[in-house]
Amino acid sequence: MSDFYIGDLTPGTFVVNVSKEKEWGIGQVQSCINNIVTINFENVGKKTINPREVELKIININATN
Repeated sequence: MSDFYIGDLTPGTFVVNVSKEKEWGIGQVQSCINNIVTINFENVGKKTINPREVELKIININATN
């Protein structure tokens, strides 16, 4: 389970699927309707996800390490 509220997943938010981060790459939220999130991932394209079943992590792509 993710450590943010479903309301945080607004269009334009960048996320990763914690268990498939290397395979799927970074995703950008396209929509969030009735707790179902549509995300476009760089390596696998569009996925429809229930964030209560798939662990997502919000990332800041502008952050520097």
